[in-house]
Amino acid sequence: MPTTAHCAAQLSRLRADRAERVEVEGQAILLIRDGDAVRAYAADCPHAGAPLEQGAICDGRLICPWHKATFDVSTGNLLEPPALFALDRYPVAIQGDDVMVTPEKVPQPVRSASGQTPHFVVIGAGAAGAAACAALRESGFEGRITLLGQEPHAPYDRTSLSKFVPSGEMAPADVPPLLPPDWLGQHGIERIVADVARLDVPARTLHLSTGGELRYDTALLATGSTPKLPPIPGCELGGVHVLRTLDDATALVDALGDEAQQTSVAILGSSFIGLETASALRKRGTPVTVVTPDTLPFAKLFGERVAAMFRALHERNGVRFHFESKVAALEGEEGNVHAVMLEGGDHVDADLVLLGTGVAPATGFVEGLPLQKDGGVIVNAGMQAAPGLYAAGDVAAFCLRENEPPLRIEHWRVAQQQARIAAQNMCGARHRYAGVPFFWTYHYGMNFEYLGHASEWDEMVVDGDLDKQSFVALYVKDGQVVAVLACQRETDTARLIDAMRHGLSRAVALELIGRV
Repeated sequence: MPTTAHCAAQLSRLRADRAERVEVEGQAILLIRDGDAVRAYAADCPHAGAPLEQGAICDGRLICPWHKATFDVSTGNLLEPPALFALDRYPVAIQGDDVMVTPEKVPQPVRSASGQTPHFVVIGAGAAGAAACAALRESGFEGRITLLGQEPHAPYDRTSLSKFVPSGEMAPADVPPLLPPDWLGQHGIERIVADVARLDVPARTLHLSTGGELRYDTALLATGSTPKLPPIPGCELGGVHVLRTLDDATALVDALGDEAQQTSVAILGSSFIGLETASALRKRGTPVTVVTPDTLPFAKLFGERVAAMFRALHERNGVRFHFESKVAALEGEEGNVHAVMLEGGDHVDADLVLLGTGVAPATGFVEGLPLQKDGGVIVNAGMQAAPGLYAAGDVAAFCLRENEPPLRIEHWRVAQQQARIAAQNMCGARHRYAGVPFFWTYHYGMNFEYLGHASEWDEMVVDGDLDKQSFVALYVKDGQVVAVLACQRETDTARLIDAMRHGLSRAVALELIGRV
């Protein structure tokens, strides 16, 4: 039976610069005025459910308030991750001043393989790998796709592992998948769970740890990073953990058990993974001590003023710090860790230890391709590393700005941005990576957003209150905004990230956030 159209709004009351959320037969629908037409889309972002009306509409782009997924206003098509798919659309008709919406989704196309050639292989089944598979089919590729990864789990949202799993807010089994459960099969994508023993780049051949090999026409290298294990005696003891995979998170939660409030945890390093986990553990009452050689957390990236704010925030919530401290050894009893010994002679009691001491690109199996000293793969602006090989994410060293040396940016969304560019170019496009890096970090119920990338700046302009975690901080170099840190200002950051695509002056940035 056909679904009946309903009057959802009056055209004369819809603004072109702001989306409006309505409800039609129990479905939340987003209305966007596009000239004399109106578009109707699903009202929540397909990535994490953010209310899209709280985002921003800029130059025909709808930008999610939370994680900055971006959609085309006219079509609902995906322009920027972390969403991987277009918005669901609903039929709209204008009758006089009435906006009539039919609450029946317009079917999305399903593209599958029509043949076995050419053969594309996506090496790495994480954020970049999932984004690449979605983009390949979105781009119309009908050849064979193989998604290869060493974890048995389907691609999942790795950002939840440090933000929500250690606190108990999210069970490991509930970590969101990046693709619908049946999506790979529906789109004819082969999934192989295996380690890669060797990637022979000139021969375009993968040698698997199981003994088999896989030949390809074009591949995307998106294997991410592996945790660095520091050369500290005692790291082999029971109770010493890393946090990179879903299995790592499960092991950490299992080790805490039902006595989290009596289980002392020492975190080595003041990385984002380390301090996000500290925040999550404190939510469940776990005693946490952070040992770090740094003088303040995140000072190199954000500056000392912001770093002091993060330190105070964690200390108010019960985290103890040992700054400017180096670990001499981990000591144990009956094979399990019980103390962290510091070089100065002090010690920290610990039932569990989390190593938050950094990561390295997972490229040790790559042969026939020169790598950077840290293992990074140099790519051009189109994310190509060699004939028949592209790279994206943590492994990719790229030039963010002209006349600057290649760098790696280990951000989850950047990996997806680069994977989409790579996938489109694998299909014959000639796109260049020109995105604005973005990540979010979550501490004690507050989301901090970082836009851009600043290796140096000559001014930081703060609008709002740092100490109350309600602010926008502009990092300015030669009058241009090179990065932004913000908390509880999601609509402002949606406007700013769009403006930063074309270069953003200090004066215009202040206008966008209502400072002048």
